[in-house]
Amino acid sequence: MATSVSHSSSDRAAPRRMLTGRVAAVRAQTLALAQPLTAEDQQVQSMADASPTKWHLAHTTWFFETFVLAPHVKGFAPFDESFGYLFNSYYESVGPRHPRPSRGLLTRPALERVRAWRAHVDAALVAFLADASEEAYAAAAPMIELGVHHEEQHQELILMDILHLFSLNPLAPAYAPGAPLAIDAAAAPPRWIEVEGGLIEIGHHGDGFAFDNEGPRHKTWLED
Repeated sequence: MATSVSHSSSDRAAPRRMLTGRVAAVRAQTLALAQPLTAEDQQVQSMADASPTKWHLAHTTWFFETFVLAPHVKGFAPFDESFGYLFNSYYESVGPRHPRPSRGLLTRPALERVRAWRAHVDAALVAFLADASEEAYAAAAPMIELGVHHEEQHQELILMDILHLFSLNPLAPAYAPGAPLAIDAAAAPPRWIEVEGGLIEIGHHGDGFAFDNEGPRHKTWLED
């Protein structure tokens, strides 16, 4: 009986361990993507539809602080009250935010302070995941998972936005000099693929993660 209880406890802890590792890996990957960039690279906003790398580092941190730590950690206080206004994006229910086209004008806080904020929030997340009761963890886990996928979206934006920024520099800087080019790989010859039409189902289903606009699963008519 003792062995059975031990296995049951271990099984319950497995999802928490997996999510803890996922948070750490994704947060570290964001910093790794910023590593080749200078502080000046991370400050500039090349157009209104892009954001500085520094802003991405801050916004993804604001998400975890605002939607995970603040509501689920008793007595938690924001690292800096002003950051909620500076690094909100479109979350109307949370309050007003700095205009998107002006994100590149935020020379303060400095990059070092944003990175210190990330470290502060990361430490708080690790502590929460380690110490939270089963009830507290269950309440926070869906938002933590959403935050991980949200940060992965911003990792794509970091690369896209820095590509546009570098394209405007007459020195033609490379994000990662020496990295293999996609054009080095041979492309398969194009071919026609027939798709049979009819009544089909589209949309997410199952227990895995999905954003809210990927469901519900529903029927739709598809032409040949």
